[in-house]
Amino acid sequence: MPLRCRSVPTCLLALAALSSGAAHALTTCSATMTNLSFGPVDPLGGLVDTTATINYQCTYSSGLLGNLYGVYARVCMSIGNGMQGSGGSQRQMTSGSGDVMTFQIYRDAAHSQVWGSVDTPGTPPLQRDLQFTILGVGTTQSGSATVYGRVPSGQTALGIGAYANSFSGVHTRLSFRYNEALLSLGTYPPDCGNANNGSFAFTASASVAPACTVSATTQDFGAVSGLLRVAQDATSTVSLRCTYRAPWQVGLGVGQNAAGNARRMTGPGGLIDYELYRDLGRTQRWGTTLNTDTVTGTGTGATQSLTVYGRVPAQTPRTAGTYTDTIVVTVTY
Repeated sequence: MPLRCRSVPTCLLALAALSSGAAHALTTCSATMTNLSFGPVDPLGGLVDTTATINYQCTYSSGLLGNLYGVYARVCMSIGNGMQGSGGSQRQMTSGSGDVMTFQIYRDAAHSQVWGSVDTPGTPPLQRDLQFTILGVGTTQSGSATVYGRVPSGQTALGIGAYANSFSGVHTRLSFRYNEALLSLGTYPPDCGNANNGSFAFTASASVAPACTVSATTQDFGAVSGLLRVAQDATSTVSLRCTYRAPWQVGLGVGQNAAGNARRMTGPGGLIDYELYRDLGRTQRWGTTLNTDTVTGTGTGATQSLTVYGRVPAQTPRTAGTYTDTIVVTVTY
């Protein structure tokens, strides 16, 4: 039988009653995200921050009774641990050598709100609300948000190589719910639900290049007895700290007063000959020719100490005083 309304408000209520339980609108949502690229990470240095961008949108494509319904959409973008994730509280990237780099993803610039999932109440996902008013059929609402990534410092055991973690499939999830309200007289759903309504795949990546720091102590021969009539020995230390598994070579220059490859100290009485060696027996001269007279090794991420064996051979006595030279330590890696 035909529906008759005595007044406009009564008619609207009747229409609402007739449509109860029916699908008034069709709203769809999607999201995309750029890659989270940290670039070079120095295990011996400080933390590294980077950002990415997530773009999201919802489209109100159709509605019942023309454009009388508005839509309140609540969208959640969940990020898991990724294909290389450990399942723990920290996310991780791995290298081809099996090394593990810890990192984290945050929802805020202060790096205090970990970006989680609708399945992890303690670490929620990013939530955004989009509204379509009446006459909004066929329109799209969109927005973007910054994704904050951080690699913490102190990971000295990281080896050289490329690191990555792929976030695809179930490792990212778009969930959304929406309320349809006659004349837009409504509000947003209480949550996004936990349905998997799509994904926004991205890759987190970083690299570790060889790096070294070096320092050295003074080679002090002390007070030479007999004014150089007998040989005088001494030792000093070169300390270096290099990236794990990074091959290195340490060379010692000839100094500021050398004659060819012969090292010499200068002082009030002229020049004093001396030499630096790689071995206790003082038979292997320490120079700068790679793979020939340098000291070689592989980085461990910790400090490594090398002993420099010095000798002032017996020679013509010189005037008493202080004799010095400066040696340049070179690390090739």
